[in-house]
Amino acid sequence: MGKIRIRKESGKLFFDFQYRGCRCREQTTLDDNSDNRKRVKKIMQQLEAEIILGTFEYAKYFPQSPMALRFSRLTTTGSFSKVPKFADFAAQWMEEMRIEWRASHYDTNQGILDQYLLPAFGQLDMSQISKAEIIAFRAKLGGLKGRQKKALSSSRNNHIMNPLRMILNEAANRYNFSSPYHGIKSLKIPRSDVEPFSLEDVKLILGTVRKDFSPYYTVRFFTGMRSSEINGLHWKFVDFERRQILVRQALVRGELVYTKNDGSYRTIEMSEPVFNALQIQHTATGSNEYVFCSRNGAPLRQDNVTKRIWYPLLRHLGLRERRPYQTRHTAATLWLASGESPEWIATQMGHSTTTMLFRVYSRFVPNLTRRDGSAFERLLKQNFKPEEK
Repeated sequence: MGKIRIRKESGKLFFDFQYRGCRCREQTTLDDNSDNRKRVKKIMQQLEAEIILGTFEYAKYFPQSPMALRFSRLTTTGSFSKVPKFADFAAQWMEEMRIEWRASHYDTNQGILDQYLLPAFGQLDMSQISKAEIIAFRAKLGGLKGRQKKALSSSRNNHIMNPLRMILNEAANRYNFSSPYHGIKSLKIPRSDVEPFSLEDVKLILGTVRKDFSPYYTVRFFTGMRSSEINGLHWKFVDFERRQILVRQALVRGELVYTKNDGSYRTIEMSEPVFNALQIQHTATGSNEYVFCSRNGAPLRQDNVTKRIWYPLLRHLGLRERRPYQTRHTAATLWLASGESPEWIATQMGHSTTTMLFRVYSRFVPNLTRRDGSAFERLLKQNFKPEEK
């Protein structure tokens, strides 16, 4: 039996009924009040009576609806493809997307499907999933515990919801029903402060770290390369003549892949410390393919280096434990502090604009350079002398 429901966003009434095995939801322009409810209810009773008698014409009631076109095709062809279950459509969609994604990204989305989406929606028809069910599912995610026994973060919640959004929207386009995901926004993610090292900290780390890893961390601290980029760096992409590092690939889960995006495909200029560090490294691993590698020439495993070298070193020096990614943040803040052009820094980092620099890193510049407005004050004093009394 059909029902009269209310859109929470607009407060408008809408029809919710079944026709030829499909769930149909059609919006009205009527506000929720007693008179309008009576009016819509009367139409619903007439509509359902016609469905029972076999005289119902969808376009007569809802001429602008995509479903009207769908059922008109049924009238002329005698059949149409039934809306599949979520599990079936998701499997088809994943195979279609495989060619567009990195293997690691495919595996991540498949993991989300297996762990979260299929248990919740797998046996439902795509057109039967409601907005209320999606919101309830998201709320349930908020109460789950992650690997460290902590509640799932808003960022993780959004990552889980993202493939659900794409699957529902794609199915809605293919099977002519309104996507229930419409109007659902991603959760706001609290801004997280970066924790770059000071120049004194960097000097201390590089002066203490194992000699065979000194070039590795020198390059990390003074180029801003991501872990996947430096671990996947080949000697053929190190140009000593032009003093440049060509970032063309990344090592992700043991597999070499193209860089993250077009901005990540970039050329990094070598500073003197980086040039010298790579010269030293070349004497050790120059006969291998990878710049930084194990004794047998295999690329470094980031988790192994982090556990065996990075965290023990920070503990030994009495420095607060921070992810290796903070070496990238350190490069950005040191470049800014030295007065380098923000546009040049963004290019070195692989950012398409300078927006992130000013939003994330600029607060560190006054602390590192003592530029706290005094330069502007000096300018005014030099050009605007006080009036004589």
